[in-house]
Amino acid sequence: MIIQKSANPRISNFDLENFSFGNTFIDHMFICEYEDGKWGEPKIMPYGPIGFSPAMMGVNYGQACFEGMKAYKDENDDVFLFRPEKNFSRINKSTSRLAMPEIPKDIFMEGLKTLIDLDRDWIPKGEGMSLYIRPVIFATEEVLKARISNKYMFAIVATPAKSYYAEPVSVKISDHYSRAANGGVGFAKAAGNYAASFYPTKLANEEGFEQVIWTDDIAHEYFEESGTMNVFVRINDTIYTPKTSDKILDGVTRDSFIKLAEKRGIEVVIGDVRVKDVVEAFDNGTLKEVWGVGTAVVTSVFKSLGYQDRLLTLPVLSDEESFALSLKKDLTDIQTNKAEDPFGWRFKVERKILEKA
Repeated sequence: MIIQKSANPRISNFDLENFSFGNTFIDHMFICEYEDGKWGEPKIMPYGPIGFSPAMMGVNYGQACFEGMKAYKDENDDVFLFRPEKNFSRINKSTSRLAMPEIPKDIFMEGLKTLIDLDRDWIPKGEGMSLYIRPVIFATEEVLKARISNKYMFAIVATPAKSYYAEPVSVKISDHYSRAANGGVGFAKAAGNYAASFYPTKLANEEGFEQVIWTDDIAHEYFEESGTMNVFVRINDTIYTPKTSDKILDGVTRDSFIKLAEKRGIEVVIGDVRVKDVVEAFDNGTLKEVWGVGTAVVTSVFKSLGYQDRLLTLPVLSDEESFALSLKKDLTDIQTNKAEDPFGWRFKVERKILEKA
């Protein structure tokens, strides 16, 4: 691997108390290009723009997908990743569906570990703090032909992150738009999935909702996801969540929540979640919580659900009463090395770059 360190690192100007998620980037990025049927030499280089043509196939035909993951720093300044092999496996499920080349494990894992080790000083420490990591692959061949590209770039960039959606939000249950369809690419983290969600979300925002609960494309009878998150519903003391399919992303946070709930002895039902059943549970007083989970947000608690001409205002629960918040704490305590990790999810990033410096 080629490592080209920045001659003008920006870490000294990073203000932990005043930064924006998503547009503050660490000093370096990882790049590896694919051409002539093989991957080239991986490279870590200073973060910055890369020149591309408007004829690049990823822009014109949408061969692009990504992952979302995080690095955490504990009180001793040790750095940890969370279940990185799940992200490696999933990005290759996405590349397969989009007819892109599989990313070799050594390129993914070594690039990830080396980049995070090199820029570990960018990882903020404290409650809700982390480094959000974006592995992304896209077609780079410059040709206007609707076919599979012959050239690709795999990159990893990262941005410091703090808690957001900290306050409960209002969401609209969609009865017209859908996120994905049977036989489509809903299970993949395809870039186009997110572009298609923006317009319905904009309409929901104009009605006073922060997000959308996506429903099935046939009759809008079943919950699927919420915004960019997997969705959970608590009726009495049972948790319900839609089963994964070719329409629903197999979320790492989703899977972790299910396992943590089962460890607590909470019943989790994985299957169809009918809109009708959720509304009926609200009407009879058994609907306790609805929330979304994902890497960036971890947990977003919903304070109300908009459905057709109704607004269903959910109960206000304490942190101890809330399954959503209790499970979030269980998860973040494992991620930040505040609790034992009985599942083997935490992955320590060893100090290697600094030792060689």
